[in-house]
This record gives sequence, C-alpha cells and structure tokens, in this order.
Amino acid sequence: LEGAAPGPLALTLRPLDPGAVGARAAGARPPVTLNVAGEAALRAVMAAGPGAQLMLEIPAFMAGAPEHAAAIQALHAAGSVLLIKGRPLQPLPPGLLACFSHSIVDLADERRGVEPAAAGLRAITTVQAGVRTSADLDAAFARGAVAALGWTFDDAAPGPTGRASVPPDVKVVLDLINGVEREEPVARLEPILKRDPTLAYRLLRYLNSPAFGLRVEIDSFGHALMLLGYQRLKRWLALLLASSSKDANAKPTLYAAVRRGLLMEELGRAHGDGEMRGEMFICGVFSLLDRLLRQPFAELLAAVPVPERVRLALAGEGGPYQPYLELVRAIEGESVFDIRDCSERLLLGAAEVNRALLASLRSARQLDT
Repeated sequence: LEGAAPGPLALTLRPLDPGAVGARAAGARPPVTLNVAGEAALRAVMAAGPGAQLMLEIPAFMAGAPEHAAAIQALHAAGSVLLIKGRPLQPLPPGLLACFSHSIVDLADERRGVEPAAAGLRAITTVQAGVRTSADLDAAFARGAVAALGWTFDDAAPGPTGRASVPPDVKVVLDLINGVEREEPVARLEPILKRDPTLAYRLLRYLNSPAFGLRVEIDSFGHALMLLGYQRLKRWLALLLASSSKDANAKPTLYAAVRRGLLMEELGRAHGDGEMRGEMFICGVFSLLDRLLRQPFAELLAAVPVPERVRLALAGEGGPYQPYLELVRAIEGESVFDIRDCSERLLLGAAEVNRALLASLRSARQLDT
C-alpha cells in the first residue's frame, strides 16, 4: 500500500477457493494480520475501521504519538486486534497500552532477561521477530514468547555424518525415487511403498490435495503412476523425502522447503516447459534437505538422484535454476534491494514475482489442509 494514490481506500477479503477442503463455515472469517508499509496508508486503514478479523500492526512511533491515541482506542473498542510493533521511546499510558493484544519485539531490541519488564508489559503477549537460528527460537520461547517470526536458516550447516545407512522410512523413499528414476514397472515399485504404509497414506494425501488439481481421486500408487507418469511423480516423492524428518522443530523448515519448491515452480511457469517446472519444484524443496535430514549435500547428492540442473544449483555451482533459488532466498530475507536485483537478472517484473508468490502461498495452504 506504500505510495498509494490519495482517495478512498477499500480492502476486501474473500476466500481464494470457497469450496476447498478445510474451508471455514459460512460466515466465519479467518484472521488476517496487516502490516501496512507507509504511514499515510496505515492511517487510512485505521480510519476505515477494519473488521474484527483483521489484526493490525501499528509501529511503536505511531502508537506513542498523541494524535493517534483516539483512533487506536476507537479500534480497540470496536473489537479490532491490535499489535504494537517495536518498543515506544516512552512508556505508553496504561489505558492506551491495554488496547494492544500483542507486542512484536525484534530480537535486537529484546531486553527481557537483562532488565525487569516495565509495568504493564506482561499483560501483552510477545511475538519475537528477527529469529534466525534454533537457539534464537528456543530463547524466545523460554522468555515467554507466544510466537516467533523468522526462519532458522542461520544455523550452522550440517557437517559430515559418516553414516553408512539412513532411517528405514527415508530409505523407502530413496528406493522409490531410485526406482522411478530407472522407470521400473509398478509391480516392482508398489512392494517398496508397502514397507511403510504411512508413506503410502501421505503420498496419496498429497496427490489428492486441492493444490494438485486432479479431476479424479487417486487411490493407489499404480493409479498415480498411470495418470502422472514417472517425471511428474518425482516431485511428490521429493516432497515425501523432505517430510521424512522426525524432528518436531523441523516443521517450519519443511514448510519453507515446500514453499520454496512451489514458488520456484510458479516463477518458471512463463519461462519453461513442464519438465523444467517440475525440476524447479524439486530444486526448491531439496534446497533445505540438508537441514531437514541433518546431512551435508555432498552425502545427500551421492544417495539421491537429481537432474544435473538441480544438482548444480544445490551444490552452488550455477546452472539455470540457481538465479531463481537466489530470488527465493532474497524474498525470504525481505531484502528489497536483493529482490529487485535478483528479479532484474531474471527479467521478471515486480508484478510477476508477486503473482507467483501469492499463487505459491495458496498452493501451500491447500497442501496443509
């Protein structure tokens, strides 16, 4: 909304797919957090009286400005959920502080544990922003945060494990991937999948999700292979492999890997054929495989067959997919300059990137249901 033209401001929320699995009951609206970039646009949103389903972030400098106090109190009285972002320079009056349900505190500004919290602050739950490592995440929750914003991508890369074997469920997926790579018949592939019935369930769940968009329900591995073929099936086996981690703390990384794959596929939609888009999906999902399975890429790439163009990107050796992977990382890092630079090198406009991002988020949400 930054730089929006003056005039009436309208914001309408509607479900992307009202009939999707897991859709809310009629009349129920999912909560949406608004982070409006630009003071003028944020003032307009506040004046418009957003509905109770909108959680509105208000920067600390605006929350502490006397001219905004009446608008904040009116929003709170109307049932709006307000989040104060950052720490105000001066303590807020108790009546104004009580209007906020959550406080978004960046890790760099975190003072809890170093000095006592100011009076009244403990009535507001804290959302920790700027989390970059697992240690940051653990420390945030130890301090009482109810949620964290950020990705733990700054954890040290896994070193050599020297493991001669992999967990049984991972081996099943690897054996399937190798069998599909060799285009073995269904009669030889199905017994592999039957070694772990939970994997068969997860695969069918992914294939029948709204994100896949099939017109018929797939009820077996053989049915999937008949409808999709070997090449298209590889992407879903990649998803199975990435989701093989048993570490509960790996779930955010898994979600990030899936979103990377979907975003890379969308970015390549206008610039490549179906095979290329499938490889870009695998590249995005596998780009975090070392952290999910806690093995370095040097070991993983020796065990997992991937197309050469994917291998080059994962190994950091260039290739056609590496610029797309760099763009995805720039988007995750929220660096406007890096996003613009990566987009320009791919000859992609901001509108194209935004459309791809929204489409990938929609598909990811459908996979989650």
